[in-house]
Amino acid sequence: MALLELSGISKHFGAIQALTNVSLALNPGEVVGLMGDNGAGKSTLVKIIAGNYPPSHGSIQMLGRKVAFHKPADARAEGIEIVYQDLALCDNLTAAANVFLGRELTTGFGSFRFLNYRTMYQRAAELFAELKSETRPRDLVRRMSGGQRQAVAIARTRLSEPKIVLMDEPTASISVRQVAEVLNLIRRLRDHDIAVVLISHRMPDVFAVSDRIVVLRRGEKVADKAIVASSPEEVTGLITGAIESV
Repeated sequence: MALLELSGISKHFGAIQALTNVSLALNPGEVVGLMGDNGAGKSTLVKIIAGNYPPSHGSIQMLGRKVAFHKPADARAEGIEIVYQDLALCDNLTAAANVFLGRELTTGFGSFRFLNYRTMYQRAAELFAELKSETRPRDLVRRMSGGQRQAVAIARTRLSEPKIVLMDEPTASISVRQVAEVLNLIRRLRDHDIAVVLISHRMPDVFAVSDRIVVLRRGEKVADKAIVASSPEEVTGLITGAIESV
């Protein structure tokens, strides 16, 4: 049984049809590369899974149970987390403070509550160790590399023990060494049986970590196949329309 199953998902914004009859299944511990040109519908599809947009048509199931996401909190309650391209980090705070942002741990009695920095630093350190990242809980985010920032954003998703992590262009605008760090972070999530949907324009990155590739063109799914059964040349053809569908 699939962890997540989308059936016949369509989405329109007024007269604009962003998605048309897209179906997709996602299994535990699977990395799915989601590719397509600008405007193909990738971000819209991911935002539907994350609860940012309701679908105009179609249904969503989690482990065979029909669900409806009216807001991001609904998707998060089902174990779905998202890492946006801008990461939404506070540069003036430490790594640990960003990991627990909005979910700070407190201690004390009654109405007298204080932030429990010790526990937050300890838990953040454990999460970075699980991800095999060199990021330290007390490091300021503004002094971090792109790869370290991704580690903070991914560690934040791990607080809720997610089943699915959606990642929007995680390797954009970072160095080659940092790209390798981020791809390793994605592998760590897979090692913990967490499913990942990876949106990326970088073909080598998708082929390096994905188990399956899904291609959208003009809001329609034109490919959904194992990565070993495809090639960068085929995917390029599917994205551009030189190949209709497979």
